[in-house]
Amino acid sequence: MLTLIVGLYTLYVAISIYTSIMQIGFINRAKRMEAVLLLPSEYLQAGNYSVAKEKLSLVHTFVDYIIFIAWMGFGLRMLNDNIMFVDSAMQNVAIVLGFVVINSILSLPFDYYEKFVIDTEYGFNKSTLALWVKDTAISFVMTILFGGLVAWGIYEIISSFTLWWLWSFVFIFAVIVAINMLYPAFRAMFFDKLTPLKDEELDAQIQELMDKTGFVSSGVFVSDASKRDARLNAYFGGFGKAKRVVLFDTLIEKLTHKELLAVLGHELGHFAHGDIYKNIALVGTMLFAMFALFGNIPDSFYLALGVPQSPAMIMILLMLFMPVLGFVMMPIMGIVSRHNEYEADKMGSELGGPAGGIELANALKKLVKENKSFPLSHPIYIFFHYTHPPVVERLKELGVDIADSDKSAMAGSCQAEI
Repeated sequence: MLTLIVGLYTLYVAISIYTSIMQIGFINRAKRMEAVLLLPSEYLQAGNYSVAKEKLSLVHTFVDYIIFIAWMGFGLRMLNDNIMFVDSAMQNVAIVLGFVVINSILSLPFDYYEKFVIDTEYGFNKSTLALWVKDTAISFVMTILFGGLVAWGIYEIISSFTLWWLWSFVFIFAVIVAINMLYPAFRAMFFDKLTPLKDEELDAQIQELMDKTGFVSSGVFVSDASKRDARLNAYFGGFGKAKRVVLFDTLIEKLTHKELLAVLGHELGHFAHGDIYKNIALVGTMLFAMFALFGNIPDSFYLALGVPQSPAMIMILLMLFMPVLGFVMMPIMGIVSRHNEYEADKMGSELGGPAGGIELANALKKLVKENKSFPLSHPIYIFFHYTHPPVVERLKELGVDIADSDKSAMAGSCQAEI
């Protein structure tokens, strides 16, 4: 059983590395061809940025595999043998948190390199080292506090119920829903500062747009995300009366009102079609499968690892193998998600009126440019990783002639130089 599960993890890593290598080769070839959507210099830079990120991801995947082998070979035994408390609940929670802390520390070099080397080189990083350390420390403390509470909850369930895996699934699923509800409030409390949108005209237009779909929110807010990152973004967070519309200040700065409304129309399309509930259902299905699998693993598996079948070891193994199931589920989730994106684009263009499609297309092209998103990807990589269709395909669905779009970009370049 141990050989089978380790073999499945190895297969997952091999496929991940293969798709990354195929993506890197594809972009390296494509970036030397005629530019698509972007000016030649922007196209080359976006390609280099994508390759740099994918190379880091490739190294991270390989290092994660080595860490996984270390955990399975001796790490889990070391945790179990060296963390001792008289109270059983405290011991199990401490073992789980020990695992989480060690993994978090081992990931820090990759987080640092991505932000202060890659993102700095390509003009995204606006954060200081002090701010990054502060953000990391806050995230670490929150992980310990809330992670400890979740671990304690699962410990109590495993200790109290025969069908512990079913009730653990219900508990974790409820936690995920709660996180979605509370995320905007926690982000505003500890990270980004949210302020009510001061542009009364834009606020009224957004409210009118939300009224068309029946979306009721607690307000439209602006995040000072530019102090950390130059990317453009927006999100709807929460459920019920706790819903918020949050716009990054970078998005407001770079998009016109009509383009911004088209982007929000797209997001409201997700709301109108119930996509958030569909996504939660897919995540729930994945979690249910994971808990059902590990709820029925025989004692021999734990004996082969040299650890007891304790609540702590069950939780750690769930965390270790969650990426594998996520990778297996991703193609299915990706197909559903990409379909939902096309439908949301359609509704976003309709909500924008006669020129809604044009405004959404213009917004997508600006997002590609400002976020340095390479517009092309290898089909295998799209299959395994993409939750959104390639922007070229989205523009085609909106009726945009990509060739004409490229000519417009070149004309704009000449005009700017004049």
